[in-house]
Amino acid sequence: MSTALTQPATPLQAQLQRLPLVAILRGLTPAEAPAIGQALTKHGFGLIEVPLNSPQPLDSIALLRAQCPQALVGAGTVLSVQQVRDLHAAGGQLVVSPNFDPAVVAEALRLGLACLPGVATPSEAFAALAAGAHGLKLFPAEMLPPTVVKALRAVLPKEIPVLPVGGITPANMAAYRAAGASGFGIGSALYAPGKSAQAVGDAAQAFASAWAGSMTA
Repeated sequence: MSTALTQPATPLQAQLQRLPLVAILRGLTPAEAPAIGQALTKHGFGLIEVPLNSPQPLDSIALLRAQCPQALVGAGTVLSVQQVRDLHAAGGQLVVSPNFDPAVVAEALRLGLACLPGVATPSEAFAALAAGAHGLKLFPAEMLPPTVVKALRAVLPKEIPVLPVGGITPANMAAYRAAGASGFGIGSALYAPGKSAQAVGDAAQAFASAWAGSMTA
């Protein structure tokens, strides 16, 4: 009897299958976290990232984990092994970085965290995959137009998630999707400090609708 059974999806894979959009909440405060988390999950967002250069980011991550148990919550701008450990201790599940650091990836894997390092070149991309990254954050997307994404996608393993981040709006998602993007990280167009939960929810709905539209384009 064959043992080559289909493996169950990891939490990251499951969220990417549902809605492959990462909410980047740079500048989020713990006081805002519960309401913003609810606004995002209401519209299908299941991947939430609080960059570590936000105020009290680990507190916000812990609150989001409690408020949004159905979501995969983690940190962005993770630059060191110690930050990976701190994130894990706070209950975070996802490590996102603007760069590729093999030590950061290794520690994330050791602790069982999903890991999306930032890359901008084929060399960085293949090095990150060799280190065990679960997917690739293409950053900054302002420097990586759809033509570049298409070229990268032609040589990268088709099963690897590739998510452009930086300057993503509902208007430019379809072109990136057509070039092979697997999803997106979305920052200031979705959330900015002081933006109300209602406004964040409206933006989340617009992005979710744009993703659905890009899938059928």
